[in-house]
Amino acid sequence: MKLWEKNNSSNDKIIDFTVGNDRQNDLYLIKYDIQASISHAKMLSKQSIISKNESKKIIDKLKKIEEEVSLGKFKIENKFEDMHSKLEYFLIKELGDIGKKIHTARSRNDQVLVSIQLYLKDELTELKKQIRSLFNQLINLSKKNKDVIMPGYTHMKAAMPSSFGLWFSAYAEILIDDIISLNNAIQIVDQNTLGSAAGYGSSFKIDRDFTTSDLNFSDIKYNSLACQISRNKIEKNTFDALGNLAFTLSKISMDICLYLSDEFNFITFPDEITTGSSIMPHKKNPDVFETIRAKCNNIQNFSNSTSLISVNLPSGYHRDFQLNKGKLITSINDIKECIEILSYCLGKIKVNKRIMDNKIYNNIFSVELISKWVEEGIPFRDAYLKLKKEMNSGHKNLPKDINYEHLGSIGNLALDKIKLKMKKYF
Repeated sequence: MKLWEKNNSSNDKIIDFTVGNDRQNDLYLIKYDIQASISHAKMLSKQSIISKNESKKIIDKLKKIEEEVSLGKFKIENKFEDMHSKLEYFLIKELGDIGKKIHTARSRNDQVLVSIQLYLKDELTELKKQIRSLFNQLINLSKKNKDVIMPGYTHMKAAMPSSFGLWFSAYAEILIDDIISLNNAIQIVDQNTLGSAAGYGSSFKIDRDFTTSDLNFSDIKYNSLACQISRNKIEKNTFDALGNLAFTLSKISMDICLYLSDEFNFITFPDEITTGSSIMPHKKNPDVFETIRAKCNNIQNFSNSTSLISVNLPSGYHRDFQLNKGKLITSINDIKECIEILSYCLGKIKVNKRIMDNKIYNNIFSVELISKWVEEGIPFRDAYLKLKKEMNSGHKNLPKDINYEHLGSIGNLALDKIKLKMKKYF
């Protein structure tokens, strides 16, 4: 069944091609299509476009489908294009002419858009909770390992003293930036587009304020054409926010892969976290972190592909938009799984407390000696050149004293302030 059914039906090949994976993707969205349809039916009754009795019957049947969805029993058979056609077919089958009235004053264009928005509001809000949980875990790991010194690297060369406390809390604080990005995406999503129809409104006297309140939107996207123009903007802003989070998860996974290598040996995990080799019996591979890295790098690509899909499209709805629906669902599912797996693994991490026993890291204390000389009155550049000359000649043994006190340094991690910042933006 197609909502746009015509006398001379289109070729099945054409239909299959244009439908794509919509049926599978819509199983994630049907819950929200039902919510919006219930709100729409209430509004039609309030505005006397349909009767109260008709509205009640439609809503009762929609709630029946909602129950099927919650039990995992709802299916979209191949004879239906999408969730919208299945929903309307069911209402007509159950209610006859009354069921035909649900589509009054709306289009599939605003129907799918508002469903995506409601889906994203829920998913991004849940994602924020996952991030906060990972944040707390990293803060606790930072506190636990605040005194374990490790080398800090620049240009892939050992540079200055760092600590596991600094490393763990660095990623904790970066997650706050990701929360800020998600807040921005949620704010853009949180504008009601229901009632914009195909993008040019309706001659029916609908009440968009009612559906805005009923669906718990914070605001209305007023201009009906702006609603449809905003679809790709909503998706791109979401992909940008997910991409920022994916960047963070990818980078910590890369660090973990590096620190697990035999040459670094900064951290270890139990055997259950690693995988083996089919030919080399000694191997313990960080496949899980490599997979997180790859999935997250893939997510970062979606924002660019979304831009390319929409960059040369004129205003109004285009079928091109459909290609983003599956990517949205995939990226959200993948990133939630990545956080869950990363958190599980971090719960089993062990840090090497004897890293600095290795003599190859002796030179990273050079800046400490320069700082000491500066405090004694030697100009910084003179102290720098003096020590460089002595080190080049191989005659300098560096003291390993560390004295960091400023805010955000290894001696003052400012964990309480970082936690307050998370509370502020969450």
